[in-house]
Amino acid sequence: MPDHDPEELDSFAAILTQLLPGTWTRELRQHTAHDDQFFLTADVWDMNRVADALAQHPLKQDVILTRDDGRRLFLMDHPRYEDEFLVAAMAPASTHAEAFRGVVEPDGITITGDPEQAADTIATQLLPRYESALAQVQDNAARIARASAQPDTLVLTWTETGDLTTTTEDPDVAKILTEHGFVHGPDSTLYSLSGDDTAEQARAVRAAGAQLTALGTGLALRHAPQRVPLGTTAVAAPHSAPRTVRAR
Repeated sequence: MPDHDPEELDSFAAILTQLLPGTWTRELRQHTAHDDQFFLTADVWDMNRVADALAQHPLKQDVILTRDDGRRLFLMDHPRYEDEFLVAAMAPASTHAEAFRGVVEPDGITITGDPEQAADTIATQLLPRYESALAQVQDNAARIARASAQPDTLVLTWTETGDLTTTTEDPDVAKILTEHGFVHGPDSTLYSLSGDDTAEQARAVRAAGAQLTALGTGLALRHAPQRVPLGTTAVAAPHSAPRTVRAR
């Protein structure tokens, strides 16, 4: 691999930081062990030429360019041509792996040793793809975060007698329920609130709901499904003939 001198690579990167849009800094990294490069380049967001170069050639040095908003670019010597370099976007760190599902990698590009031409190629070809892919990942990550932040829901079911029943194995939820009048049933996970006094029942549900919400648990009420006794057939409502309305 025709590596440039580290100072030459670093000097080229320094000029790029001045020519690329935004405010950039650089970090020259030198590698002594071939195995280390796979760990150090794990965030390189490429499944094309840069990934192939990293897989097939020992990496002696690279430069990480970082913009003040956190965007990062990976710069390395071209494995075949001394007057060219490879540059690729770097994936955002500490991002849920699921957020990358379905997002096309903003594959890296080849740039010439002319810094001005290289900066223009990066700005017009690589950075737009980088921003598009990054926006998709950030949107996915936000959606995942919202989903994980959704509270658990405890369902209270009305019985035919007007009681409310629910089940839970969470000791904190069980404690709140029992503190507000729910009785622990014969089933170890069943809790029941009497409907003899509907006003008291409503007050207990509101109070328990407020504490459950603070705990991160939502509350939902539903009616138990009506059952038709075995051996019987539901009787349809009598059908009355439509009333005729005469025009005046």
